[in-house]
Amino acid sequence: MTRYGYFLSCEEHSPADLVEQARMAEDAGFTSLWISDHFHPWTGEQGHSPFVWSVIGALAKAVSLPVETAVTCPTVRMHPVVTAQAAATSAVLLGPGRFRLGVGSGEALNEHVLGGPWPRAAVRLEMLEEAVRVMRLLFEGGQVSHAGRHYTVENARLYTLPDEPVPIDVSAFGPAATEVAGRCGDGLITMSPDADAVDRFRRAGGAGRPVHGGVKVCWGPDRDEALRTAHRLWAVEQLPGELNQVLPTPAHFEQAAQLVTPDRVAQAVTCGNDPEEHAAALRAYADAGFDRVHVNQIGPDQRGFFDFYRTEVLPRLAGTAG
Repeated sequence: MTRYGYFLSCEEHSPADLVEQARMAEDAGFTSLWISDHFHPWTGEQGHSPFVWSVIGALAKAVSLPVETAVTCPTVRMHPVVTAQAAATSAVLLGPGRFRLGVGSGEALNEHVLGGPWPRAAVRLEMLEEAVRVMRLLFEGGQVSHAGRHYTVENARLYTLPDEPVPIDVSAFGPAATEVAGRCGDGLITMSPDADAVDRFRRAGGAGRPVHGGVKVCWGPDRDEALRTAHRLWAVEQLPGELNQVLPTPAHFEQAAQLVTPDRVAQAVTCGNDPEEHAAALRAYADAGFDRVHVNQIGPDQRGFFDFYRTEVLPRLAGTAG
């Protein structure tokens, strides 16, 4: 049955606030944590971008929930060797079975900061698949050397490793990426309740592997005010096509977001305080075959959100939760 977790937004919150939200999530009955991995926020209005691996270290001591990055790009800004070391240390700190590494092909927003070119989509997926192979070799222990199309590794060894290799889940938002996830991922990560994507992942090699989803909501006692908050902070999520992958700076996203209307956000994001509407948004993922769904509350009213989900929403999902 489907389990429900909380999605920590590094784009919106300080490191200390993220740790406190994790505590509140555990107290509210959520069973796992996702945490975003960005160098920049999407817009200046969001306002934050802490280094995810430092926050994970704090989470390891603050809560007992499992944690997953959603998602890390291990191809440009972070070399797969360095990503593997960060993931292995996080897994050791969190303890057995409590860390998964979510990876994806990234966005120019975060990855172009070192000044290199931003590859086209097909090349980015090729780089991702090679990066996953490199990281798996390092998680096995022993000295690794690798001469591939995109990465060279010489005499690398991780001396601090968990007892079991870190599971690597692959993010996918289209057919080509879903095929890659099926070939090389220990699980699939995606942000919409797309049953066809789940089926494609299964057919591409992901049969029997978990499917994890994420959804944003904006709880608040005033639906119109909640919608304004969602539009102000996350209109960028409704941009079409490849814009989210290719725009290079928060300023560019702010310009593009002016084209997204509040009505468009209202169609995509559950806002307000109707518990059945919130529960229905999560049930859609369960109905599509997802094993776990992570919910992110947009905006500053985190305490109210957790109280609402603890008392009104999660009990409604008891029949679908395991």
